[in-house]
Amino acid sequence: MRRRAIMVSQPRSLGREASDTMPLARFAPVLLRVGAFVLRYSLVLFLLLFGALKWTPKEAHDIEAWVIHSPFISWVHTLFGTQGGSEFIGGIELTIAALIATRRWWPAVSAAGSMGAALMFLTTLSFLFTTPDVGDEAGFLMKDLTLFGAALWTAGDALAALTARDEDQR
Repeated sequence: MRRRAIMVSQPRSLGREASDTMPLARFAPVLLRVGAFVLRYSLVLFLLLFGALKWTPKEAHDIEAWVIHSPFISWVHTLFGTQGGSEFIGGIELTIAALIATRRWWPAVSAAGSMGAALMFLTTLSFLFTTPDVGDEAGFLMKDLTLFGAALWTAGDALAALTARDEDQR
């Protein structure tokens, strides 16, 4: 039986002719490793910072309109109020950040965190359609499209690491 590991972070061999005609191609493995690290841990940092901000009254006030108009999370405001709801959301963001950061030790846990982040970013992108007069804040919300992509990639990378580890143990 042929075993095949899925390695999202590792490039395919470029072959001799590719490295001869594209001298920069030899940097591909390093760029992929560094890029993966920066992508994963900048996502973690982003979630930590924005999660911590949710405990400030200003941030709670700033997200209130988005939350109350959302068909997905308006219950948070109803249940906890403006500040409590913001802190609840912040707690989720901090938890997701911690889960994603575990990739090296627990890829399955990291994948779950990344999928949670993807769901969270889809929810925030929905604010573009559910919040009346979103106006100037649409640009701020659009960053979540890139963060959604980063969360999907980190989920795939963590699952690939889990698959490769399982195959190595067979």
